[in-house]
Amino acid sequence: MITVLLLMGAGILAGVWLGKFPLVMKINDKLISWAIYLLLFLLGIGVGTNKMVIQSLDSIGLQALLLTIGALAGSIAMGWIIYRVFFHLNNN
Repeated sequence: MITVLLLMGAGILAGVWLGKFPLVMKINDKLISWAIYLLLFLLGIGVGTNKMVIQSLDSIGLQALLLTIGALAGSIAMGWIIYRVFFHLNNN
């Protein structure tokens, strides 16, 4: 846990310093996207190699779908609420 906190703190300090360079920030945004894609791919490999998950896919499929839809709906609702409360410009 301490490693995670130290890495996060180092990242924040690096972000404060590197945030002054627009090109670095643009490259950083691309790297973050590709890192997420790689992590999702590796997660898929982990799920695909887990025989228990693959054998239970038919029984957990509907539950996973409903959970995903609920999480998506909740995220959209909270995003809309946060946008309206904090970022919506009042045109009146």
